[in-house]
This record gives sequence, C-alpha cells and structure tokens, in this order.
Amino acid sequence: MKIACWSGPRNISTALMRSWSSRNDTFISDEPFYAYYLKRKQLKHPMYREIIEHYPNKYNDIIDSLTSDIPNGKKHWYQKHMAHHLIDLENIDWIENFENCILIRHPKDVINSYIKKNTLHHVDELGYPQQYKIMKYLDNIGKRFTVIDSNVLLNNPKKILSKWCNNIDLEFDISMLKWKKGSYPQDGIWWKHWYDNVIMTTHFKKLESNQHDLDQKYQLIYDESLDYYEKLYYFVEE
Repeated sequence: MKIACWSGPRNISTALMRSWSSRNDTFISDEPFYAYYLKRKQLKHPMYREIIEHYPNKYNDIIDSLTSDIPNGKKHWYQKHMAHHLIDLENIDWIENFENCILIRHPKDVINSYIKKNTLHHVDELGYPQQYKIMKYLDNIGKRFTVIDSNVLLNNPKKILSKWCNNIDLEFDISMLKWKKGSYPQDGIWWKHWYDNVIMTTHFKKLESNQHDLDQKYQLIYDESLDYYEKLYYFVEE
C-alpha cells in the first residue's frame, strides 16, 4: 500500500512521519517534491542550493520514482508531502493509486509559526489552496480520502491513527505512538533548519498555541487560509 499525506508547513507532518517510521513494514519518503518546487519557483529557502543539488528536481522523474515498486521489500510506503510543492495541479492523476490523507492545522497557528522560520508572501506558500484542490479532485472521482486536523490528532493520537488505519484497511500498529529522538536517515537534509523541535520528541505531544494576535500584514493571507481550512475541516473525523 502507498500512502500520501498532503500537509502544509508548520504542521505536525514530521512527527506524523516519525509515527509511520516506527512501523517495521513501512518505507518512508520525506517531501520528495521540495527540490522541484524550489527550482521551479526560484525560491531561496534556507539551504535551497544544497536541496536542489542533492535531490531530483524534475516532476516526471519524481512521479516515476514514487509510483514504482515499494523499496527495501517493505509492504507499505508512506510519503510525506507538502501540498504546495505540487505546482502543476492539472497533472495529479498518479495520486489515484494512493491512499491519500490531508493534514490540516488552524491557519493562525500555522502563520505565527511559519514566520519565525521563513518569510511569507502568499497563501499558496501554506498549502491550503492546493490541499483543497487535491480534496476536490479525489472527491470528484469518487476516491476515498482522510482529512486529519493536527490538534484533533494530538488530543487523542491512538484514536485518530486507529481510525485512519481502519479507513484504509490497514491494521493499526501500537508502535506508531512512540519513536526515538534525533534525526533519521530518511529525513531531508533540511532537517537541520526545520526539525529542531521534532528531533527532541519521542511521542506526540500537544503544540503550544500560536493563536495570539496576528500581524495585520498577514490578515489577507489568514482570511484566505481560513476559508480553505474550514471547507477541509468539514471532513475531519473527531
């Protein structure tokens, strides 16, 4: 089974990747479209030169890899994706053969966390429009999908992970609730900049709220993000 989790930045996507890493039957990929995204958008994210040089950056080559046989003799392949890394949303029919999950977090939390790490110019950088389009695509073709809100997950990880596994006809593994500290071999090289919090964890724990006042210059981005978030939240199972 191949599982694609479509997240946005400053969510709990890396902790969730750690959770799936704890399964002995699962191979892990970490943001395989990141180099492609940076090169196409000509963005100067932290470590952008190293990322573009280190990873495949052609869309079709990446898809060929992700849709190939599951590596290392594993039964399942968990792919952590940032939804906004999919620039060409007209060419996503390849996701039809995946079990797709959309991971969301309240935009006020996301924005206040994101601006501590990077500059923010547009709602597209947070992935909400792309997540919504992915959801609509799957819904229109009658393909099942799961939407998980990070705070709901953190309130009861066992319950939400069990539901997710059940939704995709996969047995829940209790090992998904714990993992070892530190960086992992499957982490993208950008872990040094982005993963400073998660590498210190061993299990899911509630995030500190970033629901304090938002800088007014981000109000339009917040309003747009909130509209998409609320439409996606409709599908969340609590």
